[in-house]
Amino acid sequence: MKKILLPLALTVAIASQHAYSQTKALFNGKDLSGWHIDVPEMDKNPKAINPFIVRNGLLVSLGEPGGHLITDAQHENFRFTFQYRFAGKPGNCGALVFVSKPRDLYDMFPKSIEIQLMNQNAGDFWCIQEDITVPDMEKRRGPKEKWGVNGDKLRRIPNLTDGTEKPLGEWNSMVIECVKNSIKVWLNGVLVNYGYNATASKGQIALQSEGSEVEFKEVKLTPIKALSK
Repeated sequence: MKKILLPLALTVAIASQHAYSQTKALFNGKDLSGWHIDVPEMDKNPKAINPFIVRNGLLVSLGEPGGHLITDAQHENFRFTFQYRFAGKPGNCGALVFVSKPRDLYDMFPKSIEIQLMNQNAGDFWCIQEDITVPDMEKRRGPKEKWGVNGDKLRRIPNLTDGTEKPLGEWNSMVIECVKNSIKVWLNGVLVNYGYNATASKGQIALQSEGSEVEFKEVKLTPIKALSK
C-alpha cells in the first residue's frame, strides 16, 4: 500500500507545484498595467478623478466616482485570489467575474456575476445580466417569480455563512474559483458560496469603485485545467 501511495502523493505534489508555478500577479504593486478603467463620470466631467490608484504598493479603490477597473484579458477556468480591507469607513465594493458588455445595467455595471465585498455581506452573488444557480435557491434568493438579472428583480443570492469577515482594518483573504460555468468562493479559508449553471463561463475580471475606499494586495490568478466532459 505504501508503494502505491508514495507515487500518488508525488504526483499530487508535482501537480500542485505546477499549478503554483502558473500563478501570475494581476497587480505589480507599481501601476495598473493589464487593467483599464470604466468610469462613466469621467466621460462627462473633465474634473472627475480616477478612483483607482496605486498607493504604497497597494491597489486602491477610492469608492467615488463609481466605476470599474477591468482586466484587459479574458479568463476562463481560473482561481482569482486577493486580500482586501476597508481603508476607512466600512461600506460597499465587489469583485466581478465573467465580465463582458460594459455599462449593461444602469449605464454603470458590466454584464457579469459579482462576488460581493460589502461589509457584513462578503461572498454574496449579485447577478448582473448573467445568472447562476445555487443549492436551496428559493430559500436563499426569494420567490422564484421575482428572480431576474436586471431592474427590480431579485438579483442577490446571499452567502452561506456570516461571521467570516475579519474585524475592520484587518486583511481579508478571498479566493474565487471559476471552472466552466461554476463559481466557488472562499473567504478567510471558509467556503461561503457556491453556484453552478452560470449563463457565462469566461470573460474579464473587474474590481469596483462603489462608495467606500478599499485597499487590495496580492491580486493573483492561477489557471485551472478543466476536465473535458
